[in-house]
Amino acid sequence: MRVIKPSWLSHKGEQKDFEVYSCHVSPDGKRLATAGGDGHVRVWSTESIFNADDPSYTKPRQLCHMSHHLGTIHSVRFSPNGRYLASGADDKIICIYQLEAGPPAIAPFGTNEPPPVENWKTSRRLIGHDNDVQDLAWSYDGSILVSVGLDSKVVIWSGHTFEKLKVLGNHQSHVKGITFDPANKFFATASDDRTIKIFRFTSPAPNATQHDMINNFQLDTTISAPFKSSPLTTYFRRCSWSPDGNHIAAANAVNGPVSSVAIIERNRWDSEINLIGHEGPTEVCMFSPRLFHTKKPVENGVTNGHSGGPLVTVIASAGQDKTLSIWNTNTSRPVVILQDLAAKSISDLAWAPDGQILFASSLDGGIIAVKFETGELGWVANLEETDKALSKYGASRKAMGIAEDVDGLQLENHSKEGERKGAESRMGALMGDFHPLPKDAPPTTNGVKSSAAATNVSLTNGQVDAQPEKEKEKEKEAPAEESADKNAERVNELKSRVTITKDGKKRVAPMLISSSGTGQSSLPQSQLVGSSSSKAAQNDAPQTILDLSKPYDGLPEGGLAAMLLGNKRKAIMSEEDDDDEQPNKRAASGPRTIMRNGTEGLEPASLEPPKNGVVPTPDYLRPAVLNPSIAISQVRLAVPKVRSHILRPLERGILLEDSTPEEASKVPENTLLEAKNPVSIREPSHITATKRGALLWQDYLPRAIILVTGSKRFWAAACEDGSIYTWTPAGRRLINAMVLESQSVILESRDWWMLCITAAGMCYVWNINTLSSPHPPVSLGPVLEIAISSLQTHGAMPAPGVTSAHLNSNGHIVVTLTNGDGYYYSPTMYSWQRLSESWWAVGSQYWNSNDSSVGALQSTAVGSVSSKDAQIDGATASAGIIPFLERHTTNEFLLKGRAYTLQRLIKVLLSRDGFEGFESSVSIAHLENRIAGALQLGSKEEFRLYLFMYAKRLGAEGHRGKVEELLNSLLGGVLQDKKADGNNGGKGWYSKEDDICGWDRKELLQGVVMILGKFRELQRLTVQYARVLELTHEDDVSGDAVMAEA
Repeated sequence: MRVIKPSWLSHKGEQKDFEVYSCHVSPDGKRLATAGGDGHVRVWSTESIFNADDPSYTKPRQLCHMSHHLGTIHSVRFSPNGRYLASGADDKIICIYQLEAGPPAIAPFGTNEPPPVENWKTSRRLIGHDNDVQDLAWSYDGSILVSVGLDSKVVIWSGHTFEKLKVLGNHQSHVKGITFDPANKFFATASDDRTIKIFRFTSPAPNATQHDMINNFQLDTTISAPFKSSPLTTYFRRCSWSPDGNHIAAANAVNGPVSSVAIIERNRWDSEINLIGHEGPTEVCMFSPRLFHTKKPVENGVTNGHSGGPLVTVIASAGQDKTLSIWNTNTSRPVVILQDLAAKSISDLAWAPDGQILFASSLDGGIIAVKFETGELGWVANLEETDKALSKYGASRKAMGIAEDVDGLQLENHSKEGERKGAESRMGALMGDFHPLPKDAPPTTNGVKSSAAATNVSLTNGQVDAQPEKEKEKEKEAPAEESADKNAERVNELKSRVTITKDGKKRVAPMLISSSGTGQSSLPQSQLVGSSSSKAAQNDAPQTILDLSKPYDGLPEGGLAAMLLGNKRKAIMSEEDDDDEQPNKRAASGPRTIMRNGTEGLEPASLEPPKNGVVPTPDYLRPAVLNPSIAISQVRLAVPKVRSHILRPLERGILLEDSTPEEASKVPENTLLEAKNPVSIREPSHITATKRGALLWQDYLPRAIILVTGSKRFWAAACEDGSIYTWTPAGRRLINAMVLESQSVILESRDWWMLCITAAGMCYVWNINTLSSPHPPVSLGPVLEIAISSLQTHGAMPAPGVTSAHLNSNGHIVVTLTNGDGYYYSPTMYSWQRLSESWWAVGSQYWNSNDSSVGALQSTAVGSVSSKDAQIDGATASAGIIPFLERHTTNEFLLKGRAYTLQRLIKVLLSRDGFEGFESSVSIAHLENRIAGALQLGSKEEFRLYLFMYAKRLGAEGHRGKVEELLNSLLGGVLQDKKADGNNGGKGWYSKEDDICGWDRKELLQGVVMILGKFRELQRLTVQYARVLELTHEDDVSGDAVMAEA
């Protein structure tokens, strides 16, 4: 063992050496990054540290230094691929540095700093904390960066776009440590609330947004036992996860009155092992990144990992007692103890990637390297051993494989090109400079044009650079010159803009580089992101322009925890206020604007005046007269009471809920349908339709009316004796009174269709246009779980109740229940089918991943009403039904706290043997359930969306059998001779038609093949279909197929 402490390896100041709070080694082991109290991040050459005692060594020691923070830097961490370096400081900001290829900038004049050797540039400044940033960590695949701080927040950033994905407010005090699971399933945070919290996560895609992360990053476990009386005096609580994924080492734990390091076991999440010996609280502990053999492995011959003895992990811990101790899991005592290694507390530890060299930083300004000889800690095991140990936790370290032929490589390139275009167009939309990419334009990186495009300065981003015809060139020159002149005028105008300060002095306002339009801003332009952006931009980039400042229609930010426990974050200001404010002014913590769901999407809620006086209560005359035998009916639903006055307005063809005359008459265009029941049973009831106060028609019925409905096609009323009457819009009796077996409970209409559910649970559907019914009356009994529960109200297991029943524009029944389930009746198969249930809500990773733009839900109708009078548009026939049912399940099951038992059950199952693939299997089954539902309903857009999500997941999981069957089913009748087999073809997947669910099979197959093309282990399959579709030719890439995943 060799301890190296060069005198030059420190953060020197004029009066003293500054404290060093953090250190980290790059993945290649060649650089050491340190951060200190002088506000500098310094990058050192590790080779120069190892050769510090060699006077002949002349290579540079310090490679670069960056001073982009305004205060003390607490943490510095390299990304796993070595491309980025992140630093967090007490100025609440995280800086991301990127190593660029160009020559480094010259050191500023007047400093004693050595000239920089490497060109590290600040590429991002991340703002998301309200107090000091205390620690940082990257996930092992580099997909996310997590920061923690003294504001009790845990902030998750995308490792690709550095967009803020989520903020977790689960801790009650300062958060001072963060570590990632090497299997990429969890991360752990340590806080001064004397807990460690374990969060479960799934690595987000490169183009993921905060809307996609609603259900990701869920709190799994809270560990508090080892920290019950731990002191709050430590600067950090830096914890570490072992390289085999088995244990977490937690600093600043206690064992009775003694300071210790707690070793927490995975899955059980309890601490039975404590490392005792430190005389003061520990600040940091760090596992070596490699596993070690206790005996020297046999060099000649196959070891199989056994002849080297058992595999052990090595851990270093240090803290306020200035002592560094190193342990391994094979012995009960430390391997080595280095006392008084520094004059002050040790703040951070970092291992080199080979696991044999340890760096320590101290608050006395010193940085120490400890180099171990081979065999002192053990013998380093191969990386295959680490992968093997992680594989039991489902670490996704699959072999990359090798492309087998040129066609496979070309298909993979096309697939990745589609991903890149999707991510680039989304980033462009966020940055406010999105234009659709021309088909013949060369690939660009981060919006920077290629050299060919850069030659013509006057062209704006997105215009085609070269036109083959001379005439087109001439036509292009004039507009280009005009736009250049306009840009120049705008720049001059901005440069000469004069503002008057509060003192009355005139000042030229500073101009942002990006505001001239000549450069591209590195900051998002909020005014181009919100809902005020033009319709044209939205049409150019479907599903890419995100509404980042409005509340999400579903769960709030923070997910269920925020809904149940509240949200600590400051409210975001409305978009209108942002436009008027200065760019550097922070958003005030004012109230968030209240939004409501309208027919056009989210819209501001109108302010209602407070109601004065006595609010009229509904006047119930009496219960409806029922047959006593219904008390022993197998299915029994509650019948509405007889009311003295029923009023429902018809607004733009949509029948609204019951309301008061004052509310209903606010819109003069509304047609009001009123039913008045007399007090005496013997007197007739009176029904009228009025518009603008004028009577359109009236009628009298012999029985009391309990329900009314209508559309722009017809009116209908249900009476107390179980009869139903219908009228034309002008009031002409349309059909004789239809007499049912019991009273109506639900009466709904949609276009020409009418639905009636009776007290005995029978569902009737009629088409008033064709005077027919698509299927015989069907019982609600199966939906009400009559197979397993009693319908007695006081039974041990009461059955669920019906919360709503609707018709889609094809006349299919959609029913939702109080237990959160959603059902649809298939008229061709004469059976109820469950489309949404609580099982998916708790077990699937795709819950709440519906695209909210697929079909708007209106007040009384599920899906969008057809715009044509005579025809039903097949594309929108059932749009939005599945998202509607899943939102209902979330509201009824999750938000009302009914999920606790099922969540606990699944949590226990996940830790058992044999259930490793449970979450993955349930998620895939959920997508299959969605696809089957969309196909049955004929929901065109959703079928395509879910199919592509399913194909991407199958490719990631490598399910070869399912992929082959999916591709075969999609190919269907494309290559088959339809005349040869006659008309024996099936329906849906098994049909011989060229289309499925309204889509051309070739188009869907092309999208699926493009998504699967990047997975090399499936290329033997996908290349065959790509050849059929002629996708393997270099110049044949359809724009739609390439953008399928975006």
